[in-house]
Amino acid sequence: FKLSLPLLHRLMMGVVYGDALMQVVYRVRPYEKQPGSTEALYRAWVERCRESVFDGGFRQFGANIRKLVRDFDRLEIVDVVKPRVGLVGEILVKFHPVANNDLARIIEREGGEAVVPSLMDFLQYCAYDYDFNRKYMSMGYLEALAGNALIRYMEFYRKGLRKALRKSERFLEPQTIDELAFGAAPIMTRGNQNGEGWFLTGEMVELIHQGAENIVCMQPFGCLPNHITGKGSIKALKDLYPQANIAAIDYDPGASEVNQLNRIKLMFSAAFRKLEQPGADTNAAHGLVAE
Repeated sequence: FKLSLPLLHRLMMGVVYGDALMQVVYRVRPYEKQPGSTEALYRAWVERCRESVFDGGFRQFGANIRKLVRDFDRLEIVDVVKPRVGLVGEILVKFHPVANNDLARIIEREGGEAVVPSLMDFLQYCAYDYDFNRKYMSMGYLEALAGNALIRYMEFYRKGLRKALRKSERFLEPQTIDELAFGAAPIMTRGNQNGEGWFLTGEMVELIHQGAENIVCMQPFGCLPNHITGKGSIKALKDLYPQANIAAIDYDPGASEVNQLNRIKLMFSAAFRKLEQPGADTNAAHGLVAE
C-alpha cells in the first residue's frame, strides 16, 4: 500500500478506536458483574469499528466513539476496590500480549486492574520534540512546524473521545502531550529522546496522578535506551512520589516467566498492604478521581 491522505485518515480512526477499546475494556473487565459480558461487548464493538474504518465516514466515527463509551459506562459492575496497575515500557512490549506474556490478563488474575496509556500519546511524542530540537539542536524551522501540525492533526481525531471520556462516570481523559512533558520535566529533560525517552517518565507521572501508583515498567532484555529512561528514572520518581510502587521487568524470549511473575506478585503484595491501611484512598485506587 502507499501512504496517502485516505490511508492516514483511516489510520487515525483505527488508533483512536483501539485506544478507546483498550481503555474501557481494561477499566470495567476486572469489575464485571456478569463474567464474559465485557468480552462480548468488546467483540461486538470491534466489528462495528472495523466496518467504520473500512467505510471511512467521519460522522459515523464520531457517533461510534460516543456510543462505545456510553455502552461500557452502562455495563453492570460490582462495587469492589482493586489495585490499579499501570503498564509502561518499550512500545512493542507494552502493547503486544505475545511480547509481554499477556500481562494485562495476569494483572486481572492477580486481583488488579491494568491501566495502559494510549498509543496516540506515543505517536504524538514522536512529533513533539521537533520544536525542542529546533531550539536547542540542529533541526530546521519547517520540520518543527510540521511536527506541531501533526500533533494538532492527531488531536483533531481524538477530541471526540476526550469529550466522551470527560462526560463518562468511569473513565478518565488522557493528559495532553504538553501535560506529559510538564510532568516529566522535574526528572528528565526533553533532550532525552532515546527509546521512549522522557515520554516514559511522563507516562509514569500521569499514572501516579490518576491513582495507578503501582507500575510495571517493561523493557526488552538488553534494550539500553529503555533501561536508562525507564529503570534509571525510578529512584527519582520515588523521591518525588513516595507512594509509587514500581517494578522494572525484563522481557525476552529466554527470560523466565516464573521470575517475571514473582516480581509482579511482590509488587501486588505491597499494593494490597497499602489498600488495607486505615484511611487508604479507595476512590483513587478505584480510579474515580484524577488525583
